[in-house]
Amino acid sequence: MKNPTMNLTEWSLLILLSVVWGGSFFFNEIILRELQPFSLVLGRTAFAAVVLIAIVYTTGRKMPCSVGVWVSFAVIGVFNNVLPYSLIVWGQQYIDSGFASILIATTPLFTIVFAHFLTSEEKLTLNRTIGVILSLAGVIVLIDPKALFGAGLYRFAPIAVLGAACSYALAGIYGRRFREMDTIIPAAGMLVCSAVLMIPIVWLIDRPIMVDLELSTWLSLLGLAILSTAIAYLIYYRILKTAGATNVLLVTYLIPVSAILLGWFVLGEQLDWTMIGGMIIIYAGLILIDGRLLKNFGKIREQVTHLGIK
Repeated sequence: MKNPTMNLTEWSLLILLSVVWGGSFFFNEIILRELQPFSLVLGRTAFAAVVLIAIVYTTGRKMPCSVGVWVSFAVIGVFNNVLPYSLIVWGQQYIDSGFASILIATTPLFTIVFAHFLTSEEKLTLNRTIGVILSLAGVIVLIDPKALFGAGLYRFAPIAVLGAACSYALAGIYGRRFREMDTIIPAAGMLVCSAVLMIPIVWLIDRPIMVDLELSTWLSLLGLAILSTAIAYLIYYRILKTAGATNVLLVTYLIPVSAILLGWFVLGEQLDWTMIGGMIIIYAGLILIDGRLLKNFGKIREQVTHLGIK
């Protein structure tokens, strides 16, 4: 089936999605100055769940009553919210937001690898295999294996964020079972389950729970929950519906750009050549995995050859 084309509206929404998702790394950095990681995740999922549940019922929709469906919501909530959000914010205590966003951009890499083994539909081709290897090389450049043998928790932070990318990949594969469901329903359901699952974790680990926070922290938490989670899901599913899954994945290339620019200009984070080099190598691998650029290049080459141009 031919992929839908992207018009100006879709491209504008895609850029907006990259900004709000890239902004999540920025918000995390501000919130972590006061709030502990698991409390941050609870606040993010709880506020976002309230917003989406409100939208569900104010638009005349209803949440399902089936226990089996809610179990599925809980499973995808673990892999799409609880695990990745927790791993990302824990990692961001030790690495910059831009660095974390580049590592999360490897999600399509892990998706294609997991899909090869867990599904019968998407298998690794030669181009995709080369892309996977190239992206992994970019990750190695970013992380620097020598740093893994150093001291301190910093060495585990990049691994934690890569674990989040793996979790997102598994969530993407598992989430295919919700294809026939109104997209806002599973989004709201998994956030409700995620918030409920985070309550005992926060109670056991983050005690005492801080609520006396600076205004900037509260605003960042609301921004993270409403903009980077609730509204981001609505934009994502809007693009998914009109432009298709392949096109919406283009946001992967844009998120690190937004996160890096916000971290650089607002938070004063440093951007070094290792990060740039690693990002370029990862992008090259992702382009091979995606395949569209090579396919379009082949079509252009055929047209040029047909015209007799060498």
